[in-house]
Amino acid sequence: MKLKSLASGIALALALGGCATTYTTADGASGADATPLAAVTMVTPPERDPSQLQVLFWSDEQRSARFREMENWFAGHEVPAARQPRALPQGEALPAALAQKIRATMLETNAAGVMVYKNGTVRFEDYALGFTPDQRWTSFSVAKSFTSTLLGAAIRDGFIASLDDPVTRYIPGLAGSAYEGVTVRQLATMTSGVAWNEDYTDPNSDVAQMNRFVVEYGPEAIVAQMRELKREAPAGEKWVYKTGETNLIGLLVENAVGLSLAEYAQEKIVEPAGFENGLFWMVDPRGGNIGGCCLSLSLADYTRMGVFALEGGGDAVPEGWFAEAGDSLVDFGDSGYGYGYQWWTYPGSFGAQGIFGQSITIVPSEGLVLTVVSNWPTATSSENRAKWGAIAAGIAASD
Repeated sequence: MKLKSLASGIALALALGGCATTYTTADGASGADATPLAAVTMVTPPERDPSQLQVLFWSDEQRSARFREMENWFAGHEVPAARQPRALPQGEALPAALAQKIRATMLETNAAGVMVYKNGTVRFEDYALGFTPDQRWTSFSVAKSFTSTLLGAAIRDGFIASLDDPVTRYIPGLAGSAYEGVTVRQLATMTSGVAWNEDYTDPNSDVAQMNRFVVEYGPEAIVAQMRELKREAPAGEKWVYKTGETNLIGLLVENAVGLSLAEYAQEKIVEPAGFENGLFWMVDPRGGNIGGCCLSLSLADYTRMGVFALEGGGDAVPEGWFAEAGDSLVDFGDSGYGYGYQWWTYPGSFGAQGIFGQSITIVPSEGLVLTVVSNWPTATSSENRAKWGAIAAGIAASD
């Protein structure tokens, strides 16, 4: 798996600053629950030397500390906890040998927290690296699956008419570019056919150039960069991973709904999923949120997001949304792996992934959600991913 999601975060070193702002969302209460939603607020951290914000160059010790306090390093929106947090009842502990294997894998992969939810109860929970249950850990590309969920919510609410609408209907600035004729569905599955280079080792790659566009174009950076891209295949025929396109989805949803992703997430994810420790989501130069990266949650709230998806999302998304979004809409050969609407798909399961070892793995047939947050020594590791894949399989097969 490629290094996927830091360009926006790196660009923040030069792009962010400004005043504190308070946002008030609409009241999403229904039935007997008429308590107004608390405000979503802007968090502005102390001014720092931009060199301190280069996440890729943080030391192991710095990552372990800063991954659990990103709101002290980058500007973003603070979303309060849900009015009625969802209980995660404790269940019977996993078999001792399996729990021991999980703890050993935590040590091997430098995991900060692991939670196992199966058939309605928490069967395992443990922490390391100074991380505690009431703290939040950064997500990196796990955020993409949240942005996908808000896309579904916007469809459910009628702000987006159809996944088959042209992207330019919601982002007019892309008219006349390679995105002319590309549908929202093709954007969601990263099959636009537009060329993109996600190689972080190449300073001239598209993902590395995000910083330059932020400096030159400020609030217009996303559209300015994506307008310059060229087509390499007919729309719908080629899958290429593009963080820039998830940022477009975020912009598309914000344009359609008229709220920031964080504000909309308060109504459509935080409240119905019952988050207990709120949410922090970084902003870009527009003052909107970064669709492809950079929200922070507690370990239990990552699990609540997994349970929310496992149970279908209630009335927040269209019926069957997660079954479709977590299906292999793009197959990676005969491997059993693929990609849905900003969710990775595996044999019998689907999940969200972020660099440095963040993941939510959902196994619907077993009522299982496995949540892992980590500080891997390297941003990507197929070996570590495989270890946690084996753990998920072992938990699914256990009593």
